[in-house]
This record gives sequence, structure tokens and C-alpha cells, in this order.
Amino acid sequence: MGEPLHSIMVERLGCRWPIIQTAMGWIAEPSLVIASSNAGAFGFLGAAVMTPEEARTKLLEVRRGTDRPFGVNFHSFQPGADQIVDLILENREQVRAVSFGRGPNAKMIARFKNAGILCIPTVGAVKHAQKMAELGVDMVSVQGGEGGGHTGSVATTILLPQVLDAVKVPVIASGGFADGRGLAAALAFGAVGIAMGTRFLLTRESPVPDVTKKAYLAAGTDNIIVSSRLDGVPQRMIRSKLMDRIEKSGTVAMWLRAIEASVAMKKQTGASWISLIQSARGMTGHGAMPLKQAMMAATMPMLIQRAVVDGDVENGVMATGLVGGRINEIPSCQELVDRIVAEAHGRLGALAGLGGETASAA
Repeated sequence: MGEPLHSIMVERLGCRWPIIQTAMGWIAEPSLVIASSNAGAFGFLGAAVMTPEEARTKLLEVRRGTDRPFGVNFHSFQPGADQIVDLILENREQVRAVSFGRGPNAKMIARFKNAGILCIPTVGAVKHAQKMAELGVDMVSVQGGEGGGHTGSVATTILLPQVLDAVKVPVIASGGFADGRGLAAALAFGAVGIAMGTRFLLTRESPVPDVTKKAYLAAGTDNIIVSSRLDGVPQRMIRSKLMDRIEKSGTVAMWLRAIEASVAMKKQTGASWISLIQSARGMTGHGAMPLKQAMMAATMPMLIQRAVVDGDVENGVMATGLVGGRINEIPSCQELVDRIVAEAHGRLGALAGLGGETASAA
């Protein structure tokens, strides 16, 4: 019999196992991408919060650390997006895929495809999956409501089969996955693999400070909330003192946070005010967001950075999937992937045996 975990995702991405390490901002840094890729998963570099020069440096760092193919995530409205697209194309020998939310048009998608780079957007609704398929993407990653950061209200177990029925392209399952049982279940649904963020965040190679990892481990499912107060769109976060203050804040306070984060991003990226405003207006035009909401969405990474880069869990925010509430240890990427694969083989083998017993009994 063949390898039950060998899917079209494995064939097309060139990874060993159908497991994706998602592109979390400030977290999907070279150390994590290298470790996850070398472990047999497919790692995505989180370039959506990088300047073009940072992206260039970190792309080279990943290529020096692994000979495995990997992917790059970017935001079509981020400052310097065109330069980052050029960088991705320049590294096409090893960059096998790009990931993104809504934004790239058919022309940009065709540009990647012509270079042999697969387009794998993340979607949270059936209509978005259908739209991306119409634009010509190669696969879609479907994130159910259990996912971290911006999230929808439909659970993965409902959304995944809906999308599988609605599109012809291969579908990757995300939102709520952390082990081999989840991988086996996703494959049983008809997905070609799983994508995990929080589970890879809590590995030894993740660059997140130990104090922040400790806060993640301490959070049970009851300490994980969904809030629309950050930028007007539901986001799943760990409850913290800052989140409690944000939940109680009014319109003026939201504007002040938007301006504060914009100043921080301007200083961090070197982008001009015109560039930042254009980025926000681009999000407004594409997603029908009010300007205040778009400004906060464009600058949200600065609030995340405080926690996951600076280790300031009191004044930063910690995006998490709901599955974070049951994670209680920090393995290496290799240990994690090996364990997931072993568990998935075990579950699929048990199911195959059960099927044989049922057939014999009949």
C-alpha cells in the first residue's frame, strides 16, 4: 500500500508531509521556517510585516538554512508590496508558494503562476474560496472560526465540507489543528493537508520570547476571546489586561490606538505618511472598511509585536487559535511533526482495520 499521507499538496509543494506552518507576523521568521521545513512540513515566511530590505535579508537567511522549498506570505496593500513580489519572483528556485488574504488580482496571480509559484490564499468563507478559484489560484487554505487572529463564525467542521463542495481546487484545512488526529480527520473530510499557526508558535524554534510562550501555555479555552474592538473585525485573542481595556474603550480610544499604531509603524518601516494612508485606503476600497478600521488593520502588527517580539504581554495582544487552550508543552518542530505523522498513521491504520472488521462481520 502507498503512503496514506502522500497528497497532491505534498507533490506540488515538495514537502514530505501534508502540514503547513502558517505565516504569522513577527513569528514566522527564518528560524521557524527553516526548522518546520527541515522537519518535513512546509514553512511560510511572514513577509507581510517586513520592509523589502528585511524580506530580502530573511529570504536569504532561509535559503542558507534549508534546501527545502518554502513559501512567502505578503499583503498586497503593505508598503513596498511590489518590491516584495519582485523578491519572491527572484527566489523562485526555492520559493514554491505564496499565501495571502484578499488582495492580489488575476494579473498578479498569473504572474506568480507563470513563474512556477503556487498561489494559496487563506479564506474564511465559501464565497471567498469561490472568488479565489475564479481568479486562478492553485489551492485554498480554509480557516474555520477556531482559527487565530481575524476569524469568521463558521466552525471548521462546517466550513471545510462547504468549500470542498464549492470549488474544484485542492483544499487545505486550518483552524483548530494541532495533532495527528486532526490531520487524519482533515484528510477524511477530503482536504489535502492541514495548516497550523498556534501549534508552530509554541515550538522551541519559534522566535517568540519565553515570557510570551508562558502566557500562551497558561491560557485555557476560557481565556481565549473573540473581539471586534481592535479594528472592527472579529479577532481571536488571548484575554489580557490590554484586551480588557480595549473591550471597554469607545470610538475616541479606537482612533487614538489607530494613530499610535500608525506612528509606530511609520517609525518601524520608514514608510511615508502618504504610503501608510494609501495602504489603509487600499484596504478600504477593497474590503469596504471605514478608514479608521482600515488604519487599525494596517497597523495591528505593531500591537502584536509588543507581545511576540518585545515580550510585553501586558501592553501587547496575542493572537491565538482556540486550539491554544489545550496546548501544554513546547516541542521542537521535528518532534512535533514526527509526532503528528505517527498519530495520523495510527488513526488511519485503526480506521482501516475497523473497516476490515466491519467487512468481515458482514
